[in-house]
Amino acid sequence: MRLRKKERQQLLKETIEENPFVTDEELAEKFSVSIQTIRLDRLELSIPELRERIKDVAKKNFSEQVRSLPIDEVIGEIIDIDLDERAISILEITKNHVFKRNSIARGHHLFAQANSLAVAVIDDELALTAKANIRFIHPVKEGDRVIAKAKVVNRKDEKGRTLVEVNSYVNQKLVFTGEFYMYRSNKPLKESQNENSH
Repeated sequence: MRLRKKERQQLLKETIEENPFVTDEELAEKFSVSIQTIRLDRLELSIPELRERIKDVAKKNFSEQVRSLPIDEVIGEIIDIDLDERAISILEITKNHVFKRNSIARGHHLFAQANSLAVAVIDDELALTAKANIRFIHPVKEGDRVIAKAKVVNRKDEKGRTLVEVNSYVNQKLVFTGEFYMYRSNKPLKESQNENSH
């Protein structure tokens, strides 16, 4: 049974308040209306699009927490973080991220999302990537939403580095995996200058 516009808009508002990361496509399916109708509803209710909602959540909740870099330097939007433990970010793949001829995301964007998340999860004023082992598992396309999950595996190896493992998913399918060995500010910088890249 189709809802009246007023009822639908009220439920739409409640749904987005409960889950700011719900997409217009998911909302259209839930309310059995077109994506265009959802967009019009959002406009009437002054609810920003998904990308803006994610940015809002990140700024409100995590800008004070992240120590190793300004939050706006993280590629993708952080939606959860527990310093020196784990972090999650979301990257919406737009036409700016893909090759024109096949709409497949350029690899450096996936790497940048994972690498900046590995930096952000470090509970230190300074965190630099010393070494990374990465694998691209599945192509990512325009319109995909990449969810990167970082986990601190080892706080200090024999070289004083922190190992952060990052796995990135699209619709729960693994698309990228990386191991990032991070130098922290408690490690003398001179020893590592040749290896470091941010």
